Amino acid sequence: MTSAATFAAVFAALYAAHSFGDHWVQTHHQACAKGAPGQNGRIACVKHVATLTVTKAMFLAVMLHATGLTLEHAPHWWAFTLGLAVDAVSHYWADRRVTLARLADLIGKGDFYRMGLPRPGRGDAPHLGSGAYALDQSWHVTWLFVAALVIAS
Repeated sequence: MTSAATFAAVFAALYAAHSFGDHWVQTHHQACAKGAPGQNGRIACVKHVATLTVTKAMFLAVMLHATGLTLEHAPHWWAFTLGLAVDAVSHYWADRRVTLARLADLIGKGDFYRMGLPRPGRGDAPHLGSGAYALDQSWHVTWLFVAALVIAS
């Protein structure tokens, strides 16, 4: 199989795993606490990223087994490990929330980041249509692309 096809298969598996792991595997506690300051927030975020990374590894293993695809251009274990580590670190960084919010402010996207978020005293409810969610997911998908390149190259 060509490198391009390998990349496409790896990216598809990572993308599916990300969507499943970020929404179905993540616990309610992790979702609510992972951005909190201090040790409790860091622990919740580490637990979320750990279960998400295991989910991605499982999806990749199932895809490789089901398709018979091999990663002949790179030693399997280190390419897998490095690709998943790059993804995990970038995911943790963004999910601590204040980091992504600061980046959004720095590049002039702060207003978009806060769009749809609750405002004190207004009774607003956050929803999946918020700017923060859109920037969060696009950040993660970008790093899935990088992880797929690392794994497939």
